[in-house]
Amino acid sequence: MRISCLQPNLARGLNIVSRAVASRTATLPILTHVLLATDNGRLKIAATNLELAISCWIGAKVEDEGAITVPARTFTDLVALLPADKLDLELNIRTHTLRVQSGRTDANIKGMDAQEFPIIPAFREDNVAAYVEPAVLRKMVSQVVFAAATDESRPTLTGVLTKLEGDKITMAATDGFRLSVRSDQLKEPVREPRTILIPAKALVEVGRVMGEQEEPVAISVTPSHGQVLFHMKDVDVVAQLIDQKFPDYEPIIPKRHDTRTIISTAEVLKACRQASIFARDSLDTVRILIKPGEELEPGKVTVVARADETGDNQSELEAVIVGNELEIGFNVKYLIEAFSAVDTPQAAIETTQPRSPAVIRAVGDDHFLHLVMPMHLPKS
Repeated sequence: MRISCLQPNLARGLNIVSRAVASRTATLPILTHVLLATDNGRLKIAATNLELAISCWIGAKVEDEGAITVPARTFTDLVALLPADKLDLELNIRTHTLRVQSGRTDANIKGMDAQEFPIIPAFREDNVAAYVEPAVLRKMVSQVVFAAATDESRPTLTGVLTKLEGDKITMAATDGFRLSVRSDQLKEPVREPRTILIPAKALVEVGRVMGEQEEPVAISVTPSHGQVLFHMKDVDVVAQLIDQKFPDYEPIIPKRHDTRTIISTAEVLKACRQASIFARDSLDTVRILIKPGEELEPGKVTVVARADETGDNQSELEAVIVGNELEIGFNVKYLIEAFSAVDTPQAAIETTQPRSPAVIRAVGDDHFLHLVMPMHLPKS
């Protein structure tokens, strides 16, 4: 293998695949490497930890075809320090050594045979399950994945349930204390409905590497139904699907509400962030008091946090409230993440009883809802 490429392009490609590199304690040393391979006049860079694989293609001048794997950390750190200019890569097949030349730098990196690198599924048009616009996918990822569990002892809840049916895509995630659901339109109707459970961490990476993608993202499922592949212009992300049954979440979404509160998203988010300073010493609990207006007086939402050692904080916000007066407690961290996901100027809070879940919606956007379970409030 003998190729030339630009340092900024190579550094960007290595950054894209870096999150799929296994830790240095991996049982298979090859998983701590990145694959470099010529591919139809371009340089392919790939990494995998067997659960997640990311491949990236960059422009290159290819003089000789070939492939090699090199230690990811060593190669990435070296490339990052090279000048933003042309660099040359040349492989010694006999010793599996990659020579890197750029300016006055001449380095040799010991690698491993590319044949030892795990096979990563390649994109195939006939396996495409759906096409989704990048703006739609970005929004879905940002409004859903944060609600997934991070505790690996509950693998089902670390996934995002993804349904493809007709011309609609729906994603849902829950950690048992909250639930985020987002639905939107596909670019075109799917040939057959599918329901898959994608690791939330994989979707985070999809959102990260999407960059300035403008063309629709192709979502495909491997013939074995064990992996999902997101195909973009110069990047593929492959993830192992979670082979478990996701909880039936629809029955827990309240079908009615006794009180509906319309409030400024920015204001309630600011109030929650202020309250979190004091709430962190009291299990992150905040008290929300919802009081409808009387005659010409507007409704009021009061966000209260109190800690015996550090003090207390109270923010009073105006709101349009229809329904009953209510006092309810929440984990303030959950509220901050929920309101951060609302991308409209106003948010709606739908409540019933102090011990029943609340539903947060984006006013003017019927495709998103977030459900959060209440917390027990100690007596004032």
